[in-house]
Amino acid sequence: MSDGSALFRFHEGIKELLRPGNREGKFFCPVSRRASVKDVIESLGVPHTEAGRITAEGREVDFSYLPRAGDELDVHGVTPPLDVTSPCALRPTPLQKISFVVDVNVGKLARLLRLLGLDAAYDHLWRDTKIADVAASQGRIALSRDRSLLKRKKVEFGRLVRAGHPKDQLLEVLDFFGIRGPFKTFSRCLHCNLALAPVDKAEILHRLEPLTKKYFNVFHICPGCRRVYWPGSHHEKMIEWLEGVGLVAEDHG
Repeated sequence: MSDGSALFRFHEGIKELLRPGNREGKFFCPVSRRASVKDVIESLGVPHTEAGRITAEGREVDFSYLPRAGDELDVHGVTPPLDVTSPCALRPTPLQKISFVVDVNVGKLARLLRLLGLDAAYDHLWRDTKIADVAASQGRIALSRDRSLLKRKKVEFGRLVRAGHPKDQLLEVLDFFGIRGPFKTFSRCLHCNLALAPVDKAEILHRLEPLTKKYFNVFHICPGCRRVYWPGSHHEKMIEWLEGVGLVAEDHG
């Protein structure tokens, strides 16, 4: 080992995130300055949210650990499913529940999460600072394809989404965090993320198209934006897709 350096070894699930030139998974890091292990791995292109376990000389350490000359450190990726409600060395303060904040890079994912009834905060106008604040203040998991967002200190729980297609992104997130059905499909507003409330057909009859009036009798309304929902063709297609990929849906309406 080089004098004055620590050896970092990156393992499966995380080494593919290293900057070009370091994809072999090994890197000698000078320790002349007081840089934490978190600083080092992020300088190599890996957001801290992607680390599941870090050891120094075989001993598990947290993100604040200061590597010393001669250290051999192993950085492991998260082994799914990640239980965000249980503490670990890297994340000693767990979340109370599973909820998300989604950035514009995976904006369509927010809608799919809401379709399943999962709590997904999203606004296409939010910048990284706002998203990080929401993640920290509301105890949410940040979902993004933007590494710089996930490197922010306020973001404790997150996922650098690998998949490109929104439906594949949904399956990736569900698998990574071990989220299983039955899901309360169509129980949230797709625009506001608020929980929908039942509404009597007579109250919203004036807002319905003739065929909707004729063929549907069960309706829900968003208490925020007042959008009205009913189990139309889109509802049926989504239920069919969920069942096709092995997800259990709890029909809503």
